[in-house]
Formats: sequence, structure tokens, C-alpha cells
Amino acid sequence: MTIAQKQQDEERTEDKKVHEEIHSRLTAPVLTFDFAAEIAQLRGEAHWLRDGRISKTLVKHADFRIVLMLMKAGMLMQEHKTDARISIHTLSGRLLLKLEEQTVELPAGHLLVLEKALSHDVNALEESAFLLSISWPQGIDQETQKGL
Repeated sequence: MTIAQKQQDEERTEDKKVHEEIHSRLTAPVLTFDFAAEIAQLRGEAHWLRDGRISKTLVKHADFRIVLMLMKAGMLMQEHKTDARISIHTLSGRLLLKLEEQTVELPAGHLLVLEKALSHDVNALEESAFLLSISWPQGIDQETQKGL
């Protein structure tokens, strides 16, 4: 085995360990989170500084996701929908959700639950941090939902 091959094998082993650690962190039987620390970490990311919007999946099961999202004031997530029930829990800031037949303001400490397939826009009226929870009762095909 050449030195280059040995290095490649070591890199693959390290990559596999990192992937397994991430998977374990997302799917452990008991998970706890420090939102202040998670938000501070996201605010330090180049993507946040550049784009004004960032997210981090905290929990990832076939039938359930929790995503921490940050949006700078004035950012808009254009109309979208999912084939799952969702909840949006504003941790800080203030959001405005435009649904087909109503508009809902969601200040810090408030929770909104939407039935599946409801189109909505999310507008950050202030810099905001919120939790997006997504529930698929029958689970999902992991390959078709990679972006969540």
C-alpha cells in the first residue's frame, strides 16, 4: 500500500467517523439543546454574514425534523409548502407569515401550527430565530427530502 493510498484510507475512516457522529447527534434517543449557544454559533458562520439567512438541523428522523433558522430583518422565504404538518416557534424577533387566506404575526414566544400542504411565505420583520418542526406521520423517503 502506497503512502497516498494509506492517507486516502485514513481520510475515509475519519470522514466515516464524522458522518456517524453527526448522525448520532441528530438521532440520539435523548437530545438537549442550548438555543443561545446554537444561535451564537450560527451567527458566526460566513453563510449568515453573507446571505442573512441560515439554518441548522437539530433533529433528523425519517418522520420528524427540527430545524433552527435565523433570518435577518427584511429577509423573505418565498411561498412554499410541504407534504407534512409543521410548527414554527419564534424564539426571538418577529415573523410575519402570509397564508392563502390570512396573515399571521408571530412574535417571540409564539407558536404557529400549519396543516400539511398549506402555502406560506415567511418574512422576518426583525432579526429572528425560530424553530421549524416538521412531522411526516408515515416517514419520508430520505433521498427525496435531502434539503430539509
